[in-house]
Amino acid sequence: MTRPVIVQFIDDAANELERLNQAVGEEVKKGTMNSENHQLLKSIQQKIELLKANPTYGASVPKKLIPKDLPVDNLWVVDLTGYWRMLYTLRGEAVQILCIVLQIIDHKKYDSFFGYKKK
Repeated sequence: MTRPVIVQFIDDAANELERLNQAVGEEVKKGTMNSENHQLLKSIQQKIELLKANPTYGASVPKKLIPKDLPVDNLWVVDLTGYWRMLYTLRGEAVQILCIVLQIIDHKKYDSFFGYKKK
């Protein structure tokens, strides 16, 4: 028997998802059906389903690269459309696996977050 995976958005990720949902709702009212916001939201929804099927779907971040201000001992990254990234951590319990989405960030913020510099 496999443990169910629950995907939960918290803090910045929850705020970004809410902002994105509102933006898509406004665009739908105006008749826009395939904007960058739509594509990003669809990408997030697809990745959620992939994470439910396989919580280790993303790329594992080496422990030495995990920013000190994140209170996690494991960090995973999933690529989204338009060079956006979704950062999450995993917590396991006897009956379920909790996949906590910490950040949904664009490529520039991602590079800054991990201290990457342009060449």
